[in-house]
Amino acid sequence: MKTVTVKASKIYDVQIAGGLLSAAGESLTKLFPAPRKVMLITDDTVRALWGDRLIATLKDVGYTVSEFVFPHGESSKTAATIVSMWEALAKENLTRTDFVAALGGGVVGDMAGFAAATYLRGIPFVQFPTTLLAMVDSSVGGKTGADLAVGKNLIGAFHQPSAVFCDTDTLSTLPDNIFADGCAEVIKYGYINDPELLELLKKPFADAPDEIIARCVSDKRDLVEADERDTGARQLLNLGHTAGHAVEALSDFTISHGCAVAIGMVLMAKAAVTAGLCEADVPAHIEAMLKAYHLPTKCPYGAAELAQVALSDKKRKGGSITLVLPDRVGNSRLHPVPADSLTEFFEGGLK
Repeated sequence: MKTVTVKASKIYDVQIAGGLLSAAGESLTKLFPAPRKVMLITDDTVRALWGDRLIATLKDVGYTVSEFVFPHGESSKTAATIVSMWEALAKENLTRTDFVAALGGGVVGDMAGFAAATYLRGIPFVQFPTTLLAMVDSSVGGKTGADLAVGKNLIGAFHQPSAVFCDTDTLSTLPDNIFADGCAEVIKYGYINDPELLELLKKPFADAPDEIIARCVSDKRDLVEADERDTGARQLLNLGHTAGHAVEALSDFTISHGCAVAIGMVLMAKAAVTAGLCEADVPAHIEAMLKAYHLPTKCPYGAAELAQVALSDKKRKGGSITLVLPDRVGNSRLHPVPADSLTEFFEGGLK
């Protein structure tokens, strides 16, 4: 088992190994001695696959378990679903000494964490990510939230988990396209500041899954510890996301998050080259890596429509928006641009 310790406003461990769901009850009693109540929050797909295993181990150690299960998918990531979670927590009379267990991918973790952050002004929660994307990204760092009609993650709170358990056995049930989504976020870390990860990714992922996941979590841990509230260095984690979120929204979420981020990384690299901010070989390097992991690289939308959506993104600050741009293979920087120049900048990435 690999363990990465995050020392943010709350100190917690991220454990990475197979079989963690079956041993979760015993592990959690070290943080939350039984008896106490647990609200399991998950979606219908994950509940059918892994819910019984987690519930059994929680009950075995003396927890009282209730459930909130919602339809899977980004379309459920709404304020209405959050309200329903609050009502369920209140109905079960959870208190500040009880906790929420989030079992699922990024949508589950983001919303369960937001519900926990805001119910009774904050109760503990633990993350059981079941997708590669959630393991390497959304389950770590304390960003929680939901979408509004005009954009992703526009409501939310910073609320660090008490623990994260990445049971790599759950990767065995992922459809190929969902696994590929996670690979986009894995690859992202390499181009932010980890060229050694890019070398590791030249070999099959299956050769070292725990090592790759732990390396990504460590990379994110370092940025979170340096900038927990996302005002500086942590924004590097948005590589590919400004354009990517716009691609998601314009597709009405028929293009998945990972695929959109992949498209966004290529677009931003090409735009950075056009603007003289990036070495010329970077876009081709990124494209080759993404194609090796069966991810798209071509953007189906125009610069003006991308910019219109991107300018409603939470990364905008007044009259400017901060972009994350690669400048060479294995390194990226923050680059603020005027909001009214974003269309022109995107045009440089679509040539």
